[in-house]
Amino acid sequence: MLIAQITDIHAAPNNGNLARLHRVMSWIATLGPDLLIVTGDLIDGGWHEGYRAIEVELKRAKCRFLVLPGNSDDKGAMYDCLQGTVPWIANTNNALHFSESIDGFPIVGVDSTLAGEIAGDITPHLNWLAGTLNRFSLPALIFMHHHIVPCGIAPLDKVMCRGAKAFGKSIADSPIPPIAICSGHVHRAMSAVIAGVPAYICGSVCPANPLLLDNQRIPPVTDPAALMIHDLRTGSLVSSHVSV
Repeated sequence: MLIAQITDIHAAPNNGNLARLHRVMSWIATLGPDLLIVTGDLIDGGWHEGYRAIEVELKRAKCRFLVLPGNSDDKGAMYDCLQGTVPWIANTNNALHFSESIDGFPIVGVDSTLAGEIAGDITPHLNWLAGTLNRFSLPALIFMHHHIVPCGIAPLDKVMCRGAKAFGKSIADSPIPPIAICSGHVHRAMSAVIAGVPAYICGSVCPANPLLLDNQRIPPVTDPAALMIHDLRTGSLVSSHVSV
């Protein structure tokens, strides 16, 4: 199975991010993945009409798509627009998760958003996640919006996903740990490891953030729109960062 992941579109009437998304979707349509996953921050500034415009673009992939909310999204408006397409699991924590076995592979999406905050928190969902992972007989591929490991960019690590230590313990204790954790939020392509599990950060559709490792070294931003391809066709995982 081929999974395309895109993240952080941040579409608004006064920016060119829908055009960037159109180019990304043209590339994805050429590849022809089996599944498309969007890991949050679809719109900016409460532009609810953007969800319809983005839905039109996502359908160009001609495959199923799953969507997680990000901190810049309006979950109510997103749900109203996409509930007929996306099989969310709304739980008692007012979260929009998803959990499915697709072509035999467990795919799990964790809504890490906090109302009114830029940062996220996985702590309220750890029991749900542990129970979900235990229902599968194969390692799951986990998706979320916020990065769960520090990226080294201080302003972004201040608003990363809280609960990383508890999350790491939870997956380390799992009888079948996930095969990888895939997120967004940083607006840069990165990779790390948590509890022995690869943690990938997908580059953004919207313009990238600088690799601001400290205030004395501020390199220019030259990154085009980005996505990831997660290839499970051989039964193992190969994840590719792609620029468009």
